[in-house]
Amino acid sequence: MTQIITTSNFKSNARTALDDKNLQKALTHVERGFIGKRRSAMDALPEFDQLRDNARDIKNHTLENLDLYLEAYEEKVTKSGGKVHWAADAEEARNQILKICRDVGAKTVTKGKSMIAEEIGINDFLEENKIEPIETDLGEYIIQLRGETPSHIIAPAVHVLKEQVEEDFRRVHTHLPEARNLEEPESLLDEARKVLREKFLNADVGITGANFLIAETGTSVIVTNEGNGDLTQILPKVHIVLASIEKITPTLEDVSQILRVLARSATGQDMSVYTTFSTGPRREGDPDGPEEYHVILLDNGRSNMIGSEFQDMLRCIRCGSCMNHCPVYHAVGGHAYGWVYPGPMGAVLTPSLMGIKDGGQLPNASTFCGRCEAVCPMRIPLPKMMRSWREREFEKHLNPSLQRWGLKAWAYFAKRPKLYHLAMSFAIPVLSKIGWKKGRIKSLPFAGGWTKYRDLPAPESRTFQQQWAQREALKQEAK
Repeated sequence: MTQIITTSNFKSNARTALDDKNLQKALTHVERGFIGKRRSAMDALPEFDQLRDNARDIKNHTLENLDLYLEAYEEKVTKSGGKVHWAADAEEARNQILKICRDVGAKTVTKGKSMIAEEIGINDFLEENKIEPIETDLGEYIIQLRGETPSHIIAPAVHVLKEQVEEDFRRVHTHLPEARNLEEPESLLDEARKVLREKFLNADVGITGANFLIAETGTSVIVTNEGNGDLTQILPKVHIVLASIEKITPTLEDVSQILRVLARSATGQDMSVYTTFSTGPRREGDPDGPEEYHVILLDNGRSNMIGSEFQDMLRCIRCGSCMNHCPVYHAVGGHAYGWVYPGPMGAVLTPSLMGIKDGGQLPNASTFCGRCEAVCPMRIPLPKMMRSWREREFEKHLNPSLQRWGLKAWAYFAKRPKLYHLAMSFAIPVLSKIGWKKGRIKSLPFAGGWTKYRDLPAPESRTFQQQWAQREALKQEAK
């Protein structure tokens, strides 16, 4: 099965997104809905930055000893009655899930929100094999009805307007009265709840992701605001946890510390409404729970990141804060990035998982303003890693030839200070005269990518070095 991946078309995807009026209207909710709430939550917790340091150190320690903690986790899961399946890539993970489903004769599978499920394309795969996947997170359910992929890792339907959701519900929920009122968000939510409740009760298998896997106890942890994850894992007879290997965390105490920065960074909450810990299948005397508990541990390129300059990316806890604060994401949304992971974290993770040839455009989708690193609860140096990917793209001659020649020309002058100063002494006065009226340049050869959308500030009439030399000369005269 081949997923539709358009990361190499980021520029054209971005242009399409900028021309989409509905999308541009919907994207205003990202900045309004997340940034202020995060700031308030952070200000209310004086030790927030110390917790970020602790969270970073916990994950660094875990990644340095990842093999030991993975083995310890498998041992604990097995002791609790569960089973761990190791998947080297997406195909292996899909086939493992299919076998588990077929072994119990599953016809329907309910799913909690999981970016790993999106990464391996499990929904299309199950449908191809005559098993119906049903998304139970409200946002995921909406985009499943629309035949779309998530545009945000915590708010998958942030690109959809309320009016569009109403149209989709009327189109799909044809068994409900046509004259029903769906104008209010509450009515939409109530309808989704009623439709999905029947799906929960009839599902054969439930699949959830995992925010954390605890090596100390063999526990999987999911963090939600809707409770759909709980129904997905306790009602069916089989629960499958789908997670990547870096989700391992050593102890319950470690998880409790990271949880204190997760929700605050994601939605501005002190804690999510539901934080659910699951350890193995139903035990004797338990009122509910699955008969079987399986964990699919996916690598899919992550082990190659261990020990590399991109290892820090594996600290990511998928809070979405980097994209919530990213001006590029605010402008084009998530679908423009062309695969599962959008925003700054996607600009680093995508080429790490699929290679620079396919994902190399994404590290260029940044202004390098640094907001992503400033707000990251795990202190991941995202701009630094994006620069590293840009360097690799340049070394492999994957960026446009005009861009490469431009950089080479700049490097030629930059390495020769006298020649550089001479060239600037001619160029600066010319550019200054072009924009002398308003201090701005509206059009400039070889800079159309900038001046097409914004003016270029005109430089002063002299270079910095010339102004400095004049200043020093005046100081000497004053003496």
